[in-house]
Amino acid sequence: MAETIRNRPKFLDLREIKLPLPGLASILHRISGAGLFLLLPFLIWLFELSLSSPDSYQTLQAIAAHPLVKLFSIGLLWAFLHHFCMGLRILLIDIHVGVEKAQARASAKAVFVVSLALTVILGGMLW
Repeated sequence: MAETIRNRPKFLDLREIKLPLPGLASILHRISGAGLFLLLPFLIWLFELSLSSPDSYQTLQAIAAHPLVKLFSIGLLWAFLHHFCMGLRILLIDIHVGVEKAQARASAKAVFVVSLALTVILGGMLW
């Protein structure tokens, strides 16, 4: 039995790996989902501030007026929009729409374009 020589890397440097666009979109989908899940208590607290009393609503407005909070909110908005758009793409792939390589690459590009465009539009309204 002949042994085959495999040229496997001896270490895995994640900074040097060149992922295809669908792979990057998939990783960002997971990261955005985890971020949204971890920030859920903060969002519930903000929602509670908005509904408790007029004084707590004033507190919410003061918090939301800070530029860093607005920037953080725009990042959170992008995470939601990317996760939503990528989720739709995954649902389409599950029903065998866009599974070819060229279609998958085009739909990944569309996810990035749509999510970033909506973030710019809605983030401009938020700012």
